[in-house]
Amino acid sequence: THPGGAMNQRLRHAPGLGQGFTLVEVLVALLLVAIALGAGLRASASLTQQAQRHPLQGLAQICADNQLVALRLSPVWLAPGEREALCPQLDQVFSVRTRLSPTPNPSVMRIDVNVSLAEQPLLHLTTVMGRY
Repeated sequence: THPGGAMNQRLRHAPGLGQGFTLVEVLVALLLVAIALGAGLRASASLTQQAQRHPLQGLAQICADNQLVALRLSPVWLAPGEREALCPQLDQVFSVRTRLSPTPNPSVMRIDVNVSLAEQPLLHLTTVMGRY
């Protein structure tokens, strides 16, 4: 016999050595990995969608600002109600819906501006404007 033969024999048959994971443990580990990967994919898709939407929101802000400037420069005090206009920016045409509402102070008007592109809402802005 060669030296250490009895020791090797004991290690080979020692309880607990050489046993792998059970099927349930492997399935639980795979389930946890799948959940983590799914959450990562959803987060990545959300970030991608937001990155695509960001330039459109900037253009929508320009349209809303243009509408507010037009109201400020108007020589007449506009009556309450809704107005709709188109706002071309770069290669897009945005729809701008403006609602003027009275406030308790007759010299101040509430203005709500909604900007959308192809029926997809992009921006909602609310402000007040004085008559003078």
